[in-house]
Amino acid sequence: MKKLSYKVALGGIIAALALLVMFLTGLGPFLTYLCPMTAGILLVAVVIEISKKWAFATYCAIALLSAFITPDKEAAMLFIAFFGYYPILKSILEKMKFRVLEWVCKFAVFNVSVISAYWILMNVFGMGQILDALGEWGKYGILIFILAANAVFVLYDLTISNIAITYINKLRPILIRKLK
Repeated sequence: MKKLSYKVALGGIIAALALLVMFLTGLGPFLTYLCPMTAGILLVAVVIEISKKWAFATYCAIALLSAFITPDKEAAMLFIAFFGYYPILKSILEKMKFRVLEWVCKFAVFNVSVISAYWILMNVFGMGQILDALGEWGKYGILIFILAANAVFVLYDLTISNIAITYINKLRPILIRKLK
């Protein structure tokens, strides 16, 4: 069993790194999506090293702080609504017996979360200008955006898996050796 000091230290380091990544959203428009994804992937280490519960507590801390310090509020909302907790949820969903049901659940969570996040951004925070960019694609703009987002989601899911495998097989043994 890991000591509390180890859990707090690892959670704090991951939270600080994730907040740094979220703070970078102000540097460019393409970072609105990339930074929340990257910040969420950092939680994989907490899931592997400590537990899903501790990773969720770390996510909550990052989500709360990122709501205040992230210059791009759309990115903060995407982290809070999906990318922050998904690596934790993924580890639970992948224990399902049936792969088809697993993917149906993953897509359902993704679509409900992202559509809800954008609804909140537009209707609660008055950021209706988000839809202006979709106007360039015509009347099918929202549909094209949702299809593209689902394709990116599949890549994100596969990336999390590959990073977790790389972390366990390559990075973790090096870190453990250094700590001994």
